[in-house]
Order: sequence, then C-alpha cells, then structure tokens
Amino acid sequence: MAMEHISETGKHVGDAVSIVTVVGTLAQVLPSIAAIFTIVWTSIRIYETETIQKLLGKKKVEDVKED
Repeated sequence: MAMEHISETGKHVGDAVSIVTVVGTLAQVLPSIAAIFTIVWTSIRIYETETIQKLLGKKKVEDVKED
C-alpha cells in the first residue's frame, strides 16, 4: 500500500495539516490549490482504510481480523 512506510504519527500530522488547510481555504486565507492537496491527502487516507480495501477485494476479511 502507498502509505505503509509512513508512521501513524506522520499520518496524524498529515491529517492535522489537512484540517488546517480546509479551514484556511474556507476562510479564504489559503489559495484554492491548497484545497486540491487536501482532497488528494484525504482521498489517499480513505482509500487506505480497511473497509475500502475490503470492499475493493484488496484485503481479505481474515487479514483484517488478524491485524
């Protein structure tokens, strides 16, 4: 998977930056390009969830239970 090499702390920092970016964009403090990066980051995070991986057949139900 694309984000397996990133630590959980790194992922949480990315999520926090993503939230700050959304708020800044909505407040018109940051340019619209920041919103695009946020959408990409959030999409990657959603894609990497066990639920989506299971729905796409990338991870078997047994694999999810073992983790």
